[in-house]
Amino acid sequence: MPHVIDHRGGVWSIAVPIPDNPLGHTLVHLLETDRGPVLIDTGWDDPDSWDALAAGLAACGTTATDLHGVLVTHHHPDHHGLSARVREASGAWIAMHAADAAVVRRTREAEPGSWLAYLIDKLAAAGAPEEHLAPLYAARSKGRTRALPENRPALPDREIVPGELLDLAGRRLRAVWTPGHTPGHVCLHLEEAHPAAHPGNGRLFSGDHLLPGITPHVGLYEDPDDATVTDPLGDYLDSLERIGRLGAAEVLPAHQHAFTGAAERVAELLTHHEERLGGLRALLATPRTPWQLAEAMEWNRPWERIPYASRTIALSEAEAHLRRLVKRGLAEPVPGSDPVAYVAV
Repeated sequence: MPHVIDHRGGVWSIAVPIPDNPLGHTLVHLLETDRGPVLIDTGWDDPDSWDALAAGLAACGTTATDLHGVLVTHHHPDHHGLSARVREASGAWIAMHAADAAVVRRTREAEPGSWLAYLIDKLAAAGAPEEHLAPLYAARSKGRTRALPENRPALPDREIVPGELLDLAGRRLRAVWTPGHTPGHVCLHLEEAHPAAHPGNGRLFSGDHLLPGITPHVGLYEDPDDATVTDPLGDYLDSLERIGRLGAAEVLPAHQHAFTGAAERVAELLTHHEERLGGLRALLATPRTPWQLAEAMEWNRPWERIPYASRTIALSEAEAHLRRLVKRGLAEPVPGSDPVAYVAV
């Protein structure tokens, strides 16, 4: 049986599995509108995931062919992956924030091998050791590039504009731009009275921005052709404060479970990142490259047990925190270091 929850008021959640991932599933939300049902995210592109989504829709009294549209909170494959299949089945429109739509478009249009070359240069500049770079050099020398799957996520045909009420007949759903986890991540605020009369201001579809028991990954998402220095952690912290001020009665996230107490959870996450920044500044009493900083940071397992690909993700998060320290004037690059090391000031 599909794992479906009726949140009342024309809102359901459907658990769509993520293959071989400790998160287990993505909570795809279904929102009834006067023009037909709209999905918030779609789930991972996998046959079992599609079957789970179809079964969940049936349990909600509808089918994929009836879908009117899809609102994508962000471009990650466990949220956007099935969008092409949904569009093929229903002709539904697909909407996403412009910043994440640009990432999807850039990924599709990139020359073969360009991302691999960029990744090698970036890892080397961060101080990654030879044993981490060697598989990438080998892939490049053999002409292997990261191929896109045949059934790629759909290119969005509508833009989610921050601050605006979305064009959903019979519903008041407002987009809130919450960059950090990705540059174009959005939360969606249902500005309607909670059907269970919970105190607060409506309900919030929070994507991966605000989760009840997980700290979302905040790393670097950059355009290889754009030299702008971004500050994703600063963006995330600012976005958290903005969400905390909404006073939502209930949060409907994309993972784990629905919860109340949004402001309290925001406060926990703000405290967590401040403590982590303080810990990293202490580590930088000794100059370290971004890679050395990632090795020294606390993760959910010892560094030597972190899988190869996950180490690259961990490095990205370390660099995001490092940029925040530099922007606050609490760390700086060591002159003449190569690869560049940073030290606390």
